[in-house]
Amino acid sequence: VPCVTRCLPISLQSCQCLAWKPRPVGVWPRPGESQHVVAGYSDGTVRVFSVSRTEMELKMHPHAAALTAVTYSTDGEMILSGGKDGIVAVSSPRTGMTIHVLADHKGSPITVLQCTRKQYHELGVEGGELWLAASSDRRVSVWGSDWLRDKCELLDWLSFPAPAGPEGLDSLSPSLAAFCPWEHGVLVYVGFGLQKEALFYSLRKKQVLRKMSLPAFATSLSLSPAAPFMALGFGDRLLRLQPCPAGAPQDYAGHDDTVHLCRFAPSGRRLLTASHSAVLVWELPGA
Repeated sequence: VPCVTRCLPISLQSCQCLAWKPRPVGVWPRPGESQHVVAGYSDGTVRVFSVSRTEMELKMHPHAAALTAVTYSTDGEMILSGGKDGIVAVSSPRTGMTIHVLADHKGSPITVLQCTRKQYHELGVEGGELWLAASSDRRVSVWGSDWLRDKCELLDWLSFPAPAGPEGLDSLSPSLAAFCPWEHGVLVYVGFGLQKEALFYSLRKKQVLRKMSLPAFATSLSLSPAAPFMALGFGDRLLRLQPCPAGAPQDYAGHDDTVHLCRFAPSGRRLLTASHSAVLVWELPGA
């Protein structure tokens, strides 16, 4: 039975998003070394917490609007944060300074921030890391970065068409994107559009490679790091495990509301999903 082993300090502001700090590849934790999480708050602050010491170690204020997405760079040396106003900030947890402010998505809430190690030298940008930002207006930007040299260069800009929505953006399915772990140089996009589908886009060819039909517009997305399949959540309590690039999907109805979060564990053998009043952990022994 899960139990609470740590309780981080309470804030009067609401926590909107959080992310674990990654460990560098091949580096094992030292005895007594603390794990860290970064959290984004409704007052525009980014806060770094030590899990073992249950205390806040750093507070930065790079945003004027509430935070909607936050993540670490792959080496844990930078924090990327996105706000409800569409502004993306890149900050250093070592110095507490914000080194980049990007307004390319200004006016539309950031829905996803994700970093990955650069997989192709011929992509034409410097540095060893790629990262993407998706916003509620169905736009995705892809960047190449060299954090040590303070470089951040736009690699690609995607805009996905959709019919006019009857209501505001908040009522539509979120725009979600993720780098594909098993197909380098490809990202997957789902969101409100002309069709209910997942799109596989090649950063090298600058085009959609293929489309996968879905039963509805997805509300959550996660790609397995261990096997070629993805998890998708939907508004009718449905969770789908979809083999890629083709195969029969497996559908599950264990939730009581919209499945608004899917997240694979780094091993790919567990999947965490969440709805309004339930958090489920799925065992995937064949992954």
